[in-house]
Amino acid sequence: MSDLQVDLIRSKRRRRTAQAYVSEGRLKIMVPFGLAPDEEARLVESLIARVSRKVSSTAVDLVQRTRDLALRYGLPAPATIEWSDRQTTRWGSCTPAEGSIRVSNRLASMPGWVLDSVLVHEMAHLEQPNHGPKFKALVGRYELSERAKGYLMAMSEGRTT
Repeated sequence: MSDLQVDLIRSKRRRRTAQAYVSEGRLKIMVPFGLAPDEEARLVESLIARVSRKVSSTAVDLVQRTRDLALRYGLPAPATIEWSDRQTTRWGSCTPAEGSIRVSNRLASMPGWVLDSVLVHEMAHLEQPNHGPKFKALVGRYELSERAKGYLMAMSEGRTT
């Protein structure tokens, strides 16, 4: 997001909510007028992080990346896969009956091998819905799965994104 300039707009009409959007290459953030400085700073920081994740997720071709991983590791490809900004406590989720996978857009700013690990994990659920031995064997095909698991644990512990 370093290429986007931020315009902070303090609105007297806004009472409780804040909004952020990109317009003409600039990030516009609208906040209620009269917020305490520390509250305003926290709100602006969280909105910048959220928009940054959305912008960076558009740079990743999630469908092609998933297809490539499915072929490479012998896993079923999902019928649908999409970024989700609603995944705040999980890195990904899968609905095997529908063949759908949702991936937190928080992963877009992380190293590619971490995203790949989550994709492999979710695709393994298309074949094995539970976390039993067969599932673990499927996930274990990805050589960096344990490393990625540790990375994500560390990110979850001190999460700022």
